[in-house]
Amino acid sequence: MMHMTFYWGKNVTILFDSWKTDSWTTYFLSLLACFLISAFYQYMEDRRVRLKHLTASKNKPAPPPSAASPLLFSKIGGGGRWAPSRYAGAILFGINSAIGYLLMLAIMSFNGGVFVAVVAGLGFGYLVFRGGDEDFVVVDNPCACACA
Repeated sequence: MMHMTFYWGKNVTILFDSWKTDSWTTYFLSLLACFLISAFYQYMEDRRVRLKHLTASKNKPAPPPSAASPLLFSKIGGGGRWAPSRYAGAILFGINSAIGYLLMLAIMSFNGGVFVAVVAGLGFGYLVFRGGDEDFVVVDNPCACACA
């Protein structure tokens, strides 16, 4: 039977019928797997953001010729719409989205331990891999009035 409220216990089915825990050992190994996958999610998000930052700084367009045209300024350079870096970013985004949805579905098992393991893994991964994200600010629009 599927739970519709949070419960605590070692008997849980995570994502697949074949991923069932029936002992404390398998339960803790499953929680460790959820923790590591959550931390890996943050690692992949860090890779995606760094790729975007690296691509944006490498292909930074020249400033507009006059102060009257920043709103009409388009992205020039950067390899265009079909650049390999855009494919890499799209692939990383897809992988990260898939991992994120799987983590969400794991939490929907409504087991308290799985919830804590996923949230703790996300927090740990953020601390280890993404703690310095505030250094990387990618501004796509050079207009100061767009910062709302």
